[in-house]
Amino acid sequence: METIEVVVGRIGKPHGVRGEVTVDVRTDEPERRFAPEARLRAEAPRGSHSTLTTMTVVRSRWHQTTLLVTFAELTDRNSAEAARGIVLHATIDAAETPEDPDEFYDHQLVGLAAYDVDGTLLGEVTGLVHGGAQDLLAVKAVDGRPTLVPFVKELVPEVDVAGGRVVVADRPGLVTPLPEDD
Repeated sequence: METIEVVVGRIGKPHGVRGEVTVDVRTDEPERRFAPEARLRAEAPRGSHSTLTTMTVVRSRWHQTTLLVTFAELTDRNSAEAARGIVLHATIDAAETPEDPDEFYDHQLVGLAAYDVDGTLLGEVTGLVHGGAQDLLAVKAVDGRPTLVPFVKELVPEVDVAGGRVVVADRPGLVTPLPEDD
């Protein structure tokens, strides 16, 4: 069985004095990824003194819009402060899919052929750029140019992972060049 790693969060500031921390959530399934006994790979930021390589969730809870997590390895405020900035990774089965049918893991999209709504081949998906406002679909156009398409329903109305394709509502300057760029 092949597995992949996905980033699920980043440890923020301590909350209280018993080692609980805030987590900047990077997954659409936080209840699943931060369930009790979940083991996550820990990647400390450059310059960190943390030696943690794995972390085990004891419990998680929401405080308004902030996820608070207690890890077995963080027992007090000092250890929680030392863990600040650690990026958390979950290992999942490569065939696993998100519960929401309109959500996808990055690896499912890479390599898909990108077609215009009229069926014209535009290029190939090479990745996903995660942004603050929205994600961007990286598409290598048929002429080799790298392009970015906002990954929103209006511009990417169809994603067919099983069929190996995405449909892009292309406009001049999005994937195809502007007329003056020809």
